[in-house]
Amino acid sequence: MRVAKLLLLTLAIVYLAICIGMAVEQRSLIYHPRVYDSAQVDRIARANHLERWTDSDGDIGFERPSPVQPAQGSVLITYGNGSTATGCAHFADDIQKVAALNVYILEYPGYEDRPGKPTEKNLFAAAAEALEMIPTNKPVYVFGESLGSGVACYLAGTFTNRIAGIVLLSPFTSVTDVGQHEYPFLPVSLLCVDNFPSDQYLQNYHGKVGISVDGKDVIVPEKLGLRLYNDYDGPKKLWEYPDGTHCQVAKPQTIFWKQAVAFWQN
Repeated sequence: MRVAKLLLLTLAIVYLAICIGMAVEQRSLIYHPRVYDSAQVDRIARANHLERWTDSDGDIGFERPSPVQPAQGSVLITYGNGSTATGCAHFADDIQKVAALNVYILEYPGYEDRPGKPTEKNLFAAAAEALEMIPTNKPVYVFGESLGSGVACYLAGTFTNRIAGIVLLSPFTSVTDVGQHEYPFLPVSLLCVDNFPSDQYLQNYHGKVGISVDGKDVIVPEKLGLRLYNDYDGPKKLWEYPDGTHCQVAKPQTIFWKQAVAFWQN
């Protein structure tokens, strides 16, 4: 009996230590910022035909005006946690091949050469600031991938009249749900500080929502994206790629973007 009690106590201490460690280190699991000096960022931007996007307080991200003007509207891109603003130039390429849209790419605090620390609060504040900088005389759409889908849903649910439509690549109901799937033995809802509750924000939105899910996604389970889609009661469109991995769409990507833009604009 004494040995059994000692074993249970040891297991409880180990479990508590794991919980504390996960709570302390959780942001290092959520955010994977790539940090470069400004000269390197400028070189990458120039190579990808991106321009610095700034306000009076400093950098917001990057922009690429539509080659065809006047543009039909604007797209704000909020990327996944392992990417960067300059790394999203390929999205601008694909979008502008199919439509005359100005593209704006948000840079997260703590990524590339933008000062700050990546947290849910800071990403949301940066996204709200970016949205305020985009002209409102034409429709504004938001495209979010992975972690950026949580930022996109925040914008849609908070600035409902500013966002004409969103498209989400490998989205989730919340980061908490992703963590609970990955660590089913932990009380993730009690430990998680940055939640990104996409499902809650979309309850406030009634515009067009497109969602793309991948059957072989080992980072964000397909079922979470499907749950987000099924629970949304506004106009919506679903892309399913059974053999796709995380944030993957079938090639050529221009087919996806033709469908996405048509969904937004029609």
